[in-house]
Amino acid sequence: MLSKVYAAASAGFEGQIVEVECDISSGLPGVTIVGLPNKAIDEAKERVRSALKNNKLDMPTRKITLNLAPADIPKDGTAYDVPMAVAILKASEQVAGDFSDRSLFVGELSLDGKVRAIPGIINSVQTAKQRGFEAIFVPEASKDEARLIEGITIYPVKTIQQLYKHLVAESHIKPVPALKKLPSSSINKQVDYGDIYGQARAKRALEVAAVGGHNILLNGPPGAGKTMLARSLVSILSPPDRDEVISITKMHSLSNAHDNKIISNRPFRSPHHTTSDIAIIGGGQNPTPGEISLAHNGVLFLDELPEFKRSVLEVLRQPLEDGHVTVSRAKRTITYPADFMLVATQNPCPCGFLDDEIRECKCSPAQIERYKKKLSGPLVDRIDIRITVARVEHDKLLRPQSGESSETVAARVEKARKFGAERNGGRTNSQLGNSEIKKYCSLDTESEALLERAVKKLDLSARGYMRTLKISRSIADMEYSDKIHATHLSEALQYR
Repeated sequence: MLSKVYAAASAGFEGQIVEVECDISSGLPGVTIVGLPNKAIDEAKERVRSALKNNKLDMPTRKITLNLAPADIPKDGTAYDVPMAVAILKASEQVAGDFSDRSLFVGELSLDGKVRAIPGIINSVQTAKQRGFEAIFVPEASKDEARLIEGITIYPVKTIQQLYKHLVAESHIKPVPALKKLPSSSINKQVDYGDIYGQARAKRALEVAAVGGHNILLNGPPGAGKTMLARSLVSILSPPDRDEVISITKMHSLSNAHDNKIISNRPFRSPHHTTSDIAIIGGGQNPTPGEISLAHNGVLFLDELPEFKRSVLEVLRQPLEDGHVTVSRAKRTITYPADFMLVATQNPCPCGFLDDEIRECKCSPAQIERYKKKLSGPLVDRIDIRITVARVEHDKLLRPQSGESSETVAARVEKARKFGAERNGGRTNSQLGNSEIKKYCSLDTESEALLERAVKKLDLSARGYMRTLKISRSIADMEYSDKIHATHLSEALQYR
């Protein structure tokens, strides 16, 4: 007998349908899996055999051939266990009906027949919906993630025995409804704004960055509070909307970096400076998202930026410009979204005290020059806001005054972001293209004259010119102004 069951495979951030074909014929008993399976899939035959046997289902003692089509695309992972088991049950006529044309199956099997969670469940559900399937059977542990997707019936499965009884209409698995209301989003509070003493100018720059989604570099001596400032940024960002929650949860699910729960906060990723370029952009033998993709719709924090390897920093250039990364390998090419805010810190020199008012710098001119050359011009030019963080004055440390809390600043940022999003079609100012900059960032006569003088004096590149206009637009949004005035432009130029 011949049967066909549908499964789903991840192809980067997208998914594709995989047909699991089963043929049972005369010959030596055994199971053969074809269709470019990896080791995990080849081992599935033992999991499927034990799961069926331990649930009093028949594993035919005949020649069983399983084909994963399209056969020219490499398959990996354990998501094919359940569809292969269902294909065997159908081919051996233990279950009947045409359900396989309308339903999709995913899940890993344990030896006792339990259905275990798999990475990338949102990807599978989205793919099933887009391809017109009416229902999808998912592991019980993954049902919360699956419920984020509307418009398809979701059946949570605990065991292969439960699934078998559902398919033969002996008992019914109750579908779970789509999630209408997202879990409440709490502030991802690495550091509260109110706990940072002084640094009013740096706080202002961070707020501008949060409103427009701009990249920011904090430069200053050791102990000035750069790391605290950087970690506070995520606490003032507006909460993600439904589409952003789906993409954040989906990305972490693909990397298997969470516990099958919905992620309703913006991510904050802080890789160590020994991180490799592959870990930053993603890839590997079995491609997974890198740090820049796990920071999608959130913040990527690089502490002591010059301490990262040159190759690691240079791979950031294209994602910072495009908002996605394409990883090309011999067997496949995969694209992951990578629309993140970069916040980075650095010292002015190796010892950290260049131009410090109290401590003397002990670095030689050659050391300082070598240190500054660790960051390439093209990379620095892609960082919108660059600000110097001075050491905190002693009286502000000894007699600290409580400042605005993260909740207060976050409410102000969210309001300003909404003001700009209504104009930009839901996009942040940092995402505007040249045609949109021309449309939304028009200047009056005074501002044009100021910018013309600044371009000549600061020798701004074309990219720097455009990014200055974007920052100006964000500052104007903070005052709910439809026009960019000279005061907005003047502040933006201080950040370049």
